[in-house]
Amino acid sequence: MKKKSILVLFFGLLAIVLAACGGKESSSEKATDTVVVGDDIKGATELSFWTFAGLHMEFFEDAAVRWNEANPDKPIKLKAETYPYDQMHNNLLLALQSGKGAPDIVDIEISRFPNYLQGEPQLLPMNEFVDPEIDNFVRARLDIYSKDGQFYGMPTHVGASVMYYNKEIMDEAGVDIDSIKTWEDYVEAGKQVVAKTGKMMTNVHTGDYMTMWEMISQQGSDWFDENGEVTVDSKENIKTLQFLHDMVYVNKIAELTPGGQPHAEEYYAYMNDGEAASISMPLWYMGRFIENMPDLKGKIVVRPMPAWEAGGFRSAGMGGTGTVVTNQTKHPEIAKEFLAFAKLSKEANIKLWTVLGFDPPRWDVWESDEVKADNKFYQFFGNDIFDTLLDIKDEINAVHITPQTPEVQNEINTVVFDSVLRQQSQTAEEALKEAADKIRSNKQ
Repeated sequence: MKKKSILVLFFGLLAIVLAACGGKESSSEKATDTVVVGDDIKGATELSFWTFAGLHMEFFEDAAVRWNEANPDKPIKLKAETYPYDQMHNNLLLALQSGKGAPDIVDIEISRFPNYLQGEPQLLPMNEFVDPEIDNFVRARLDIYSKDGQFYGMPTHVGASVMYYNKEIMDEAGVDIDSIKTWEDYVEAGKQVVAKTGKMMTNVHTGDYMTMWEMISQQGSDWFDENGEVTVDSKENIKTLQFLHDMVYVNKIAELTPGGQPHAEEYYAYMNDGEAASISMPLWYMGRFIENMPDLKGKIVVRPMPAWEAGGFRSAGMGGTGTVVTNQTKHPEIAKEFLAFAKLSKEANIKLWTVLGFDPPRWDVWESDEVKADNKFYQFFGNDIFDTLLDIKDEINAVHITPQTPEVQNEINTVVFDSVLRQQSQTAEEALKEAADKIRSNKQ
């Protein structure tokens, strides 16, 4: 089936589903939260903003206030609305397809972004604002939301993957964290941790493919190549899954993650009790520690991921949200100017850290006084968070997101990990080749 036919079928089925769920109602009637900034300013240009993340509302509210203070000659009235994740993305697709009903500005989550780049994007390029600043950004984070040299989505964070070490456990084991340079070093250090402390070095998730994705990205691999072709069964991916298996069953430095994934309550309790010495996750996972593992305050430090070989990449960029201006805006110039002000400027990137606790995609603010100011993250993890980020900023590959990415996620989490890590009924090569063939066949 050709791509155009797939899209027509998709939108047709989506329209049926939404109609059955009351989809003909105005999306604004289903907003879970609405904030209006600048409604008291005479002559302000009204801009609408949709998001699926309530936390982002605070960030854009702050940006709108700052914009009006800095631009009294062209103020805006920003109407910001939060919707449930699926509803917002589905309504946006339908609005762009039908040519009406889309907001001026909208957040699009990274795994959904390819849906909005199909054919001729119904989004406005931001190159006039990106190009002068591009050298100050972690380029991979901009490339994710681009097509044919046009930058459409403005990133919300780097999502730099790091290793979180429990220094208390590592010190008890007599392991110098900074001596761990490669994954081979990591395994040897893990053996020492287990022998000296009885704790696990780490855990292997059976319901979340994030860590494996980080590890294959380090090697320049992915689930898809730059042309969207399936590479789930690449040699790097097979090697990585075998490595995860072997950490549990051969080297015995890891056990399967309680609850299956790093966001499970069982895992939080397990880590909070000091049962494992490390976990690799993006920097945004810091908030999970603070909210769910409070007893680890002052014990966890942030370091680069081990490389696969000396001189190899020690990080990967995971997750994200690209904020765009749609082609249905009646005020394209001021909408784009405001978005650049809110997401691309130095002050905006400082706010991404101070308001949201995210690692700003603009790396030139990482050493600013505002970013270095004391806060709950430094109090929990120490003062060298951004030293680590500066060390790895050029070691982040772009990931390739396609409309089939959710399918890969489901296949890896529910089938591949079960057969390889839980049941051990297939080898890493067998499971990944079977998964790749299935995903390729679904693309036809």
